[in-house]
Amino acid sequence: MSAEAQRLNRYLAACGLGSRRGVETLVTDGRVTIDDVVATSPGQRVPEGARVALDGRPVAPDEHAYVLLHKPAEVVTTVRDTHGRRTVIDLVGADRRLFPIGRLDADTTGLLLLTNDGDLAARLMHPRHGVEKTYEATVVGAVSAETAAELAAGVELDGRRTAPARVRVLRASGRQSVIEIVLHEGRKRQVRRMCEAVGHHVLSLHRSAYAGLRLGSLAPGASRPLRPSELELLRSAAGE
Repeated sequence: MSAEAQRLNRYLAACGLGSRRGVETLVTDGRVTIDDVVATSPGQRVPEGARVALDGRPVAPDEHAYVLLHKPAEVVTTVRDTHGRRTVIDLVGADRRLFPIGRLDADTTGLLLLTNDGDLAARLMHPRHGVEKTYEATVVGAVSAETAAELAAGVELDGRRTAPARVRVLRASGRQSVIEIVLHEGRKRQVRRMCEAVGHHVLSLHRSAYAGLRLGSLAPGASRPLRPSELELLRSAAGE
């Protein structure tokens, strides 16, 4: 077998079809073939020069692309949507296959990265790297210093305490407050649920930074390729 042979899940990820773990269902569902033979395992080796196909259509690794998007509200973080809603892919309008790194809820705005580099995406999303994510939450009521400290120490969600975070109150009044929360984990709707757990309903949520990257003056709905220095930040955050 050629020394250039690589695992099928890695090959499919390099084709921009998802992370290495994400593409495994394509294989287990029998949708992938190697030289016209149905693949049997995500760990199967792809010989150099082999013809790989998904649903009968040949696929090959793309040149890697990395895009930073300022996601507006009411846009879903998915490649396609069965309900016809606008997706982050619609906004980027790329000429190659891309997928989002992680996700933001439809009603959450802010920084989102898209790529076709499945290996880097998988490392960034893996819990062991604890990639830093910064959110600004506008909540009902005045958040006290004691409440901010409680959030930072961790609150219980689904029977498990959240990891320590950095929390500061940016603005506070009797009616509403804006707080900044810096996380190193990514549970489902975590910021909203943390705030609810301490008695503050979230009115709006914005991700202002990810792995040291920031939006700068990028307008909502706009996107741009990553700069080389930003890509280095990502790779460093992913442990490369």
